[in-house]
Amino acid sequence: MIVPIGLITAGATSFAIPALKELDRSTMTEVLHVQAKRTTWDNYTQYFPAVMVYGLNAAGIKGKHDFKYRTFIYASSQLIATAIVTPSKNWIGEMRPDGSNYKSFPSGHAATAFSTAHFMFREYHDRNLLWSLSGYPFAVFTGVYRVINNKHWVTDVVAGAGVGILSTELAYLAYPVASSLFRKKNKPSNAVLMPYYQSKAIGLSYMTQF
Repeated sequence: MIVPIGLITAGATSFAIPALKELDRSTMTEVLHVQAKRTTWDNYTQYFPAVMVYGLNAAGIKGKHDFKYRTFIYASSQLIATAIVTPSKNWIGEMRPDGSNYKSFPSGHAATAFSTAHFMFREYHDRNLLWSLSGYPFAVFTGVYRVINNKHWVTDVVAGAGVGILSTELAYLAYPVASSLFRKKNKPSNAVLMPYYQSKAIGLSYMTQF
């Protein structure tokens, strides 16, 4: 938890420390001066690590969890990230560098990208370290191009990365609880439903053991 909370804190302190906000502006000035080529790939690379996890499993390179639990964890991480990012954008109301709206902080793209990259890390770090780390370059690419595309300040991306990693960590913490609920749901029933006929009456008898 130290890394994601540290990243979120680093991004958030830019509102309290003028020097960090000035660093945001000077970095954006440099980016615009260099005139790096913009791209829309950042809209897609944020999902690449998750696609890779399911692709590797389909190819027989198994991760830590099966399809059901893996999907529960991934969906949970995305719900948690959305629950943090969306209210934060509306409450903080920071203007984007391009002036398009007041929903710059934190970066939702960075949050999604780093949550999926960390999802891949958690699924494969016990089995194949190289595979587990291969999602992070896509996350970094996404974050960098949110800045190059003039959609986010650097501190937005840093905080978004922290939110993404934190969301996946929280999803993995929630997994044991969900796992136990699934096991209970799949537990064989001790109940028996039987028809009966007695004293010219027909009915059903229900017996259960608990």
